[in-house]
Parts: sequence; structure tokens; C-alpha cells
Amino acid sequence: MIWVDFTIRLLAALLLGTMIGAERQWRQRMSSLRTNALVSVGAALFVLLSVMVEQEASPTRIAASVVSGIGFLGGGVILRDGLNIRGLNTAATLWCSAAVGVLAGSGYLIAASIGTFMILLANIGLRFLQRTIAREHLNREELELPYRLRIICHEKDEGHIRATLLNLISEGPLVMTSLQSEDAEYAGKIEVNADLLASQGQRQSIEKIVSQLSLEETVSLISWKVLTD
Repeated sequence: MIWVDFTIRLLAALLLGTMIGAERQWRQRMSSLRTNALVSVGAALFVLLSVMVEQEASPTRIAASVVSGIGFLGGGVILRDGLNIRGLNTAATLWCSAAVGVLAGSGYLIAASIGTFMILLANIGLRFLQRTIAREHLNREELELPYRLRIICHEKDEGHIRATLLNLISEGPLVMTSLQSEDAEYAGKIEVNADLLASQGQRQSIEKIVSQLSLEETVSLISWKVLTD
């Protein structure tokens, strides 16, 4: 392999990986412009090595190893936030960047360019379709309303009440947006306020939490209301 061809393939991998990374950087995702560019260039280098070595190094075998290796990198950007999983699209994009690098390193520059276009189309174009479907789904579901749960308890039992409240909310469909404590009007008392998101059909879950917390001896007052602007 002549060095001009080597450089052209590597530059193509760098350029195409940068294009994919630019979209991720613009949307402030976990994988930045440089990450996708480096993944693409690294995949191309591994394939180019197999092309340059004249022994038993098969480009397809190296490409398969790249696919296995990129799985560990992709796993590093997948995060679990409560019941939600974040980073799946970022991991998939890194995987695609590696595929583009493999194509560029193998000399299939047109195929690599088409692949880059398809990746960008999926990340940009399909986003609008995804939002349209999600919006249609929300229109069919009950509208979520903000609720505030107010609890007054002994100051020394604040930690226990907060922990119990968090445990009860985690067991149900409710979504808590904030939890704060402040001094109550009564001496030795603390007021715990929890802001929740729930549909009208989920009010029963709020009542269940209220019923269970009202059994606590330290709780002197507990109530909930719908927050209005």
C-alpha cells in the first residue's frame, strides 16, 4: 500500500467521523466531536494495519475485533438514571462511527460517505419523527399535573420521613420533581414539601402515600394539592 492511499483513507475516516461527531457536539451529548472522530480513525487504523501486513491478518477479522472492542466503549456512555436509561443513542452512534472508519480504512470511501449520510439522517431526520410520535402519544394520554405534598413532623424525625417518602414514591407511578424542607410555624417542627407529577388517574397513588405517612406518630399534618400558575 502506498502512503498516499493510506493518508487518503485515514483523512476520509477523520472527516466522516468529525461530521458525525459535530451533530453530537451540537446537541451537547456525551460523545463529543473528538470522540466520534477518534473512534472512526482508530477503526480505520486497525483495518489499515491488516492491509499493510502481508501475513495472515484478515481485514474482516480485524473489523470483527473492532466491533467487539467498541462495545466496551459504548457501554461506558450508557447511564441509568432511576428507571430511565440514557446514552443508548450515543453508544449506537459510536458504534456507527467505528463502522464508517472500517469502511474508510478498507478503501470503500463512497460506501463510508453514504453510511455517514445515513447516520446523520437517522440522528437528525428521525428525531422529528420520534417527537411527532411521542407528541401524538401524549395527546392520547391523560395530562400530567403538578402536585405538592405537604408534611409537618418533628424536626428530629425529618430524615426518617424523607426516606420513607422517597421509598413510597419509588414504588409507584408518580414522578417527584423536587423535595425540600423548611422550618414550620410551630416550634420543634419541620415542613417537608414534595412536588410530584401525576395524572388524574394516579391521584389514588397520592392518597395511598398520604394514608401511610399519616400513620407515623411524628407526623402532625399531611396534605396535598394541585399546583396552579
